[in-house]
Amino acid sequence: MLIRKALSSRTRSKSSNVRSSKDRTATARRAQPKRRQPEKDPEGGLTAEGRKAFARKEGSHLRPGVTGPANTPEKMRRKGSFLRRHFAHPRGPMQRDGKPTRLALSAHAWGEPVPKTLSDARKLAAKGKKLLEKYRGTKEES
Repeated sequence: MLIRKALSSRTRSKSSNVRSSKDRTATARRAQPKRRQPEKDPEGGLTAEGRKAFARKEGSHLRPGVTGPANTPEKMRRKGSFLRRHFAHPRGPMQRDGKPTRLALSAHAWGEPVPKTLSDARKLAAKGKKLLEKYRGTKEES
């Protein structure tokens, strides 16, 4: 008999604390955080939100990749450095389970074709080397 009374008093106390459905939906609307943009772009590279998060975490300022032609000395230097740094000695495979890896997709974020093999990656590195040589040539002229 005592056990039943104790159980029934517990269930009564829980049910008395239940809010109405109207209260719950209003609280849920207020409690939901703003929907943020994902930090990693599924097509390669970081989104603007990802660059902001990196800046908060590391304190550095990342700029988006040069997607168009590298027709100014600064663009040549940035794109050439990226291609050499990431594809001269790749730190992983270009494909895993038939899908391109984040490393391979990063080329797409810089306006380059996604490399499927290591030889494709080396071609991108060679393109980066040419861009850096061209940059050095324009630097010497001025």
